[in-house]
Amino acid sequence: MSSETPSRILFLNRSYWPDAEATGQLLTELCEDLSEDFDVSVLCGQPNQNLGQHQFVQSGDEQHQGVHISRVRNSQFPKRSLIGKLFNFLSFVWYAFWRVSRLPKPDVVVCETDPFLLPFLAIWVRFRKRCKLVFYLQDIYPDIAIAVGKARNGIFIRLLRRLLRWCYRRADCIVVLSEDMKQTISGWGTLDAVPIHIIPNWIDTTKVVPVKEANPWRVENNFASENLFLVMYLGNLGLSQDLSIVVDAAKKLEDLDDLHFVFVGEGASREALIEQAEGLDDVTFLPYQPRERLAESLSAADLHLLPIRKEALECLMPSKLYGILASGTAVLSIAPETSELARIIVENRVGVNLPRFESDQIEQVLRDLAADRQSLQDSGERGRQLAETKYDRKVSVGLFKNLLRVLPNRQNPHILIATQSANPRNDVEIPVSTE
Repeated sequence: MSSETPSRILFLNRSYWPDAEATGQLLTELCEDLSEDFDVSVLCGQPNQNLGQHQFVQSGDEQHQGVHISRVRNSQFPKRSLIGKLFNFLSFVWYAFWRVSRLPKPDVVVCETDPFLLPFLAIWVRFRKRCKLVFYLQDIYPDIAIAVGKARNGIFIRLLRRLLRWCYRRADCIVVLSEDMKQTISGWGTLDAVPIHIIPNWIDTTKVVPVKEANPWRVENNFASENLFLVMYLGNLGLSQDLSIVVDAAKKLEDLDDLHFVFVGEGASREALIEQAEGLDDVTFLPYQPRERLAESLSAADLHLLPIRKEALECLMPSKLYGILASGTAVLSIAPETSELARIIVENRVGVNLPRFESDQIEQVLRDLAADRQSLQDSGERGRQLAETKYDRKVSVGLFKNLLRVLPNRQNPHILIATQSANPRNDVEIPVSTE
């Protein structure tokens, strides 16, 4: 690739700056960093959460931090309405279809899956523009919808999976976040001709740092006591986490005066959890916290909870893990022993993993950890080191840069090399030139 003619990369995804949703924030960071070496464009839609009240072009084109943004005005019916949500999906794909035909020919199209219908547009772009195509999967649909109980594996879902498989077979490569996701998508069958690369999500370790001494977030939320053992869950209070088991454990731990649970976030299960925890003095619910205070809120905990069901873990990788590690805080995960999440926790000694959702086990582990604060501190320090060496923003972006430098001119997509990582069982695959 000549420095005078950088490859033109087009990203397709509904969520992008100034959207506060996690996928949009990650894509924004990726595109802004890639713009240092490539001509980067993004075709996106309306933000669902503009928490910073940023001014942006609602329909049309603009430049932001070195990235050309082409935004369409899709509908924004409330998410709680299934029909409205589907109309939002269809309207974005429809308007994106007309907008993309007017954009310059890219060398590479990178397609995410917000919404899940987007791969069909990406296939059309690939053949219309005659460019390379990468599918970048933050989750695996429709399997994730089945895992969280939002869909049944009926005729429509099986048909949709076949159609998406047809799309993926026509890609030059697929990027997933974990080994579990790679196994799931490989299990769809007939994808042998398409290389699947593992590039994990990341955290910016220059922005999320440990703030353990005199943490202002603890002070402001009345958790300032030095003896208080603060157990935190931060993120979506949804169906795949099964947090009701944690509340059950909290009921059994009422005799520990210095132990307190705090759930930070929103989601479908929030109201049910609040009702379940009624009468418990050691449980607090808080809304999402400002992203600019992420280092403080993450560091405020003595221990972070990371529960996720096996079925969901096969379709995604919880990105909150990397922020927790960067904050220098230990992790209590609940995940299958063979999962990549469990291996990261156990093999790097950054916390404890429980293989099953059982309140008795959670209770016992929390009693043990509350009595051994030094082990938690040691785990947190190892977690910080792991975040810096393996899950930092510059590491994952570097892997993307390697992929995108080679892909436009690559003839043989199967020649790969694995980089040595902090966890040898979690190597990240990147392509090498065939020349």
